[in-house]
Formats: sequence, structure tokens, C-alpha cells
Amino acid sequence: MQTIDFEKFSQYSKPGPRYTSYPTAVEFKENFNEESLKTAFFNHDHLKNPMPLSLYTHLPFCRSACYFCACSVIYTSLEEKKVRYISYLKKELALLKNAMNTNREVAQFHYGGGTPTFFSPPQLDEITQSIQEIFPNFSQDIEMSCEIDPRHFTKEHMQTLFDRGFNRLSFGVQDFDLEVQKAIHRIQPFEMVQESVKLARDYGIKSINFDLIYGLPNQTKESFLKTLELVLKLDPDRLAVFNYAHVPWVKKTMRKIDETLLPSPRDKLEILESLISFLEKAHYQMIGMDHFAKSDNELYLALQKAELRRNFQGYTTKKFTQTIGIGVTSIGEGGDYYTQNYKDLHHYEKALDLGHLPVERGVSLSQEDVLRKEVIMQMMSNLKLDYSKIEEKFSVDFKAHFKKELEKLKPYEEAGLLSFNSKGFEMTRTGGMLVRNMAMEFDAYLRGGEKHFSKTL
Repeated sequence: MQTIDFEKFSQYSKPGPRYTSYPTAVEFKENFNEESLKTAFFNHDHLKNPMPLSLYTHLPFCRSACYFCACSVIYTSLEEKKVRYISYLKKELALLKNAMNTNREVAQFHYGGGTPTFFSPPQLDEITQSIQEIFPNFSQDIEMSCEIDPRHFTKEHMQTLFDRGFNRLSFGVQDFDLEVQKAIHRIQPFEMVQESVKLARDYGIKSINFDLIYGLPNQTKESFLKTLELVLKLDPDRLAVFNYAHVPWVKKTMRKIDETLLPSPRDKLEILESLISFLEKAHYQMIGMDHFAKSDNELYLALQKAELRRNFQGYTTKKFTQTIGIGVTSIGEGGDYYTQNYKDLHHYEKALDLGHLPVERGVSLSQEDVLRKEVIMQMMSNLKLDYSKIEEKFSVDFKAHFKKELEKLKPYEEAGLLSFNSKGFEMTRTGGMLVRNMAMEFDAYLRGGEKHFSKTL
């Protein structure tokens, strides 16, 4: 990797989307409603070759707040809240059955949160069975994944997930340093994570992922390298190493973080440089902007073929799926639309009580949106772009259509962060750290001063 000149590199640090969607969620509008979603379902059901389904279910509850977390969560210790939530999930599933063809093939199934394993094993089993009854056509090679908080993970949880066919687990690790854990209000010793991973291995889980975060309070380059050394002892198949986004104006719990303890931008960049170097020496290959995988992992093999895709759950090898979002605040996606359920639990329940799908907002994509979405997702996934693939799919002259955007990429080329070739362009290893910046040049919605986004570095 190129040596980074901090003074030059810091000019690229500005607010920008992470592009888990395009258009981004800030463009979702309330004029996309239940009828809009039903129309989208009808259109996708009646395609000549309907896409496989990806089912995302949001299980929002946590016992206490982790101060770094930007997820949509509800804090509670009340058992009745979980019981009530399950009853409303069943109401939503019944409405989905009436609104779409739920017999289509299901290629992916994911539980996110919140803390999915904050639900008891019998409750998780009940939820999974309810979903499988409505969406019965699970493919033989389905990816079934669940986010795991090691503080709420028992052998009974593992048995339930195994019995239901789960084959991928993602462990929220963040950092093993005790001083960092204290500052973010999440104490989980290495031994606790080690036990959880051993349990998953004993049950033959196919793929184990760790979520790590750099840029947390009390974190240093040296302390994070010690965390990575401990990570290697547990031998995960994949790693997601996220840049901590400190947005206290969006997430109130982040206000509890002492900002004087946060690493400086220079320190964060040094941590990033060192973690990339460390993981590559340990034979983990960088995937996109924030994932790492072993050389024999399917994510890396897909990257080699430029076949990676990106969605709200991260990177995937599944080419195209229609995501059905289930539960409060969950997001659904088709090739030409996004939809989001109510974020407020009361509004979510009220809609279901009235017999309505709990759609709060969304967006229908124009043909230009679909084109730009493909360009941005190709860049975010594969760190390069082949013009001919876009031209063939959309019948456009890429250089003519994106003349202004390509001009805006020239400074990146001059800085040695990107190179143009006969097929298109490709980012250097260091340039890949700025993929969000480069993708922003193709975003037709950015208006400058996007305060609602985290910084790209």
C-alpha cells in the first residue's frame, strides 16, 4: 500500500454516504406508501424471472445502550415487550402473504438488531418458524445469518439457530481493550467471545464474521493492534472493520462519549493504515472499503471476478435479490424501489392494527437512478468499473453520459489514487480507502454540506 501523506489525505475527509443504498435513505419520502409497495410487489412477482428473495427481520431490543451504536434500537428489560413484538411480526407476515407471492425462492435470511439473541431461544424459534411458514421455499444453499452479542449468547441459542438451519454468525466484537470497552459502555472480555466462537465452531457454523470498529474513545494504534492479535487467535472467516461515525446530533447515546478521548483524524488514519497492513500480512484480503476475508473465502473469490454486490447487510456474493424488510424500521429493496417501515414502534403497531403494511417512507427509482445505483454499487463493491458492463446493461455511451463525473475523477488519478485503462478505471489500494468520495461524484442528489452523513475518513 502507498505511504499516506496525512496533510494531503486529510483534504478528502468530508461528510458523505456509506452507499448501502442509492438513492440514500435521506431521499426516502412519505409519498412512497403502502400502495406504492404493493405495486412494487406486483411488478416484481410478475417479472419473467423474478429475483430470489432476501428476508431481513429487525429485532430491535437491547438491555442497555452501547454508546457507539448507530442502529435503530429500543432499550428494555421487559419480557412482555418481546412477546408483544412477536405478535406484531406475525401480523405483518400475514399482510405480506396477501400482498405478494411469498412462495418465491428465498436465498438469504438475516436477523439484525438490536440484539437478536436478547430474545430467548424459544422466542427465536417461534419467530423463525412463523417466517418459514409464510415464506416456505428456502433454497438449498440459502445463507442464514444472525448478529450475535456474546453477552447474550447461550448453548440453547446456538442449538435453536442450528436446528433452524443458520450457517453464518456475525459477532459484535468492536474492541478487546478494557479501557475502550468502558468508554463505550460494553464490557465483554476476550474469554467471553472465545467461548461463543468455540460454541459456533462446535456446531459446524460455515462462516464466522467479526464486527470491529476503529476510531473509538481511548483507542490507539498500539491498542488496536493488540485487539487484532487476539482476533487472529479466534480465526474468523471474515472481518468488518468500520470507521466509527460520531454523530451525536443523530444518536443521543453518542453524547455520553467523552469527545476528548476520541482519536484525532491523524490518529484514526494511522490506525487504519496499520490495521490494513496487519491483516494483509495475516492473509486477510481487503474487500471493498471496510471488509476483510481469507483468500479462500467466497467474498474474496467474488471480488476477483468483480461479482461482489453491496446492500444494507454489507457485501454479498448473491447477484440480485429482492429484500423484504420485516419488523420496525426495517428496509426493503427491489431493483427499482426502496421501502422502510415505521421507525417508531407505536406507529408500527398502529398501522398493523389497522390492517396496513407498516410503510413509513421509501422511494421509486427512475431509470437514471437505477443506472447511477449500478455504477456506485460496482465502485463500492469492486473498487473498479468496467464501462462495457454498464453500457451493455443500460444502452448508454458511458463516457458521454458521465463526462462531467469522469472529469471530477481526474484529480484522484493525478494523486495516484485511481488509474484509467482501456476498459474503465480502477482504484489503487490507498485509493480504495476513498471509494466513498469517488462514488459521491456520481451521486445526483448531493447538494453540498451534507451534515447528516458521517465523514469519509
